[in-house]
Amino acid sequence: MNKILPTHIGFIVDGNRRWAKEHGLPAYEGHLAGYNAMQDVLLETLNQGVSYASAYVFSTENWQRSEDEVRHIMKLLRKILKSDLKVFIENEVRLRIIGTEKGLDKDILELMKAAEQRTEHFKGKELLLCLNYGGQLEIADAVKKIVQSGVVAEQVTPELIGQYIYAPEVPPCDLIVRTSGEQRISNFMLWRAAYSEFLFLDKNWPEMTKQDVTVILNEYAQRGRRFGG
Repeated sequence: MNKILPTHIGFIVDGNRRWAKEHGLPAYEGHLAGYNAMQDVLLETLNQGVSYASAYVFSTENWQRSEDEVRHIMKLLRKILKSDLKVFIENEVRLRIIGTEKGLDKDILELMKAAEQRTEHFKGKELLLCLNYGGQLEIADAVKKIVQSGVVAEQVTPELIGQYIYAPEVPPCDLIVRTSGEQRISNFMLWRAAYSEFLFLDKNWPEMTKQDVTVILNEYAQRGRRFGG
């Protein structure tokens, strides 16, 4: 019997700094280790049959971190969008970046656009990098667009708002996975999380492996999903 697979898994990438601290390393080493794990885990997720994987790589709140830490994170993001692009192309993965452009350097914006254009023709496997992203801001931006379009209040519905969020054609998260043992959503995918299943793993993100993907999918297959009925 075929295993029930989620269509969309959202990953809250958490525990990089904690992992570094536990190993007596500076924060940037934790982000580097997390970066190395991310490619394996996200590609394995898509290669096992999940159509959409999203990763919370940098939130709108992360700007509050030290200038040095932010600089190292942005360096890794540049590597994902430039040097690693060939990996996504080889695996026929469509890469999309969602979030706000405000505050991002011009060269990162150019890399984002180029990466999306070079992979936009791929079908069946899609990776969303949530970069400079916040769930509340996403909803606020959607409402702004609706107001600007001239829609009257009586016409606003959940379905209409859903048409104006970032990448509206991407379906809701069937499952949201958070590492590091923390059990909160942290402003991630608020609109798409309305009926998500949640899985909290008591391990830091740099410790994640391809084998964990199989564990995650087996856990999801055992869930009895309910949608309020």
